[in-house]
Amino acid sequence: MIIAVDGPTASGKGTIARALAAHFGLPHLDTGLLYRAVGRQVELAGGDPDDPAVALAACDFAESLLTDPALRSEIVGGLASRVSIHPAVRRALYDRQRAFATQPGGAVLDGRDIGTVIAPEAEVKLYVTASVEARAQRRFAEMRKRGEAVSLAAIEDDLHRRDQRDSGRADAPLRAADDALTLDNSHLSAEQSVAEAIRLAENGRR
Repeated sequence: MIIAVDGPTASGKGTIARALAAHFGLPHLDTGLLYRAVGRQVELAGGDPDDPAVALAACDFAESLLTDPALRSEIVGGLASRVSIHPAVRRALYDRQRAFATQPGGAVLDGRDIGTVIAPEAEVKLYVTASVEARAQRRFAEMRKRGEAVSLAAIEDDLHRRDQRDSGRADAPLRAADDALTLDNSHLSAEQSVAEAIRLAENGRR
């Protein structure tokens, strides 16, 4: 069984995907981490993430980079959004994601184009979303907890820009697959979101 979980930044798709993987006993891949690694590699090299050639070269990152704590930072998240608009970068990372999705027994993947590009044959497709205001509040709370100084307005502005880049790119734009089940968790807690996602996945399997 392949479960595809797509959605915009800070929608909670990662938390939901991990919970689904645990519930169904499947391996999980956060595909956004691959793009963050590319963005981080560009940063380490002092390159321009908006340059397609520089971003493509960064796809040849060391596997150890995936454990770099800096990948979870807002700065690297922004870089990931910028490098992901390049078609060559998406092609370079496609095979790695596809191999994970089609492994024996199945898998859970979360990202922005899992149900539409990486695994369109997925048995269960969820599109997890929430309002920009709700997502900004969550991200603001997370960052404050980590001791990072940031304003709520700056986070909202960043989310708006990321949403525009992700949904407006020509290659594999962020969108719900035609047969995806939508979960809007704007007014749900993390626990409620997970419970609803499991319910939808169980029903979707039938």
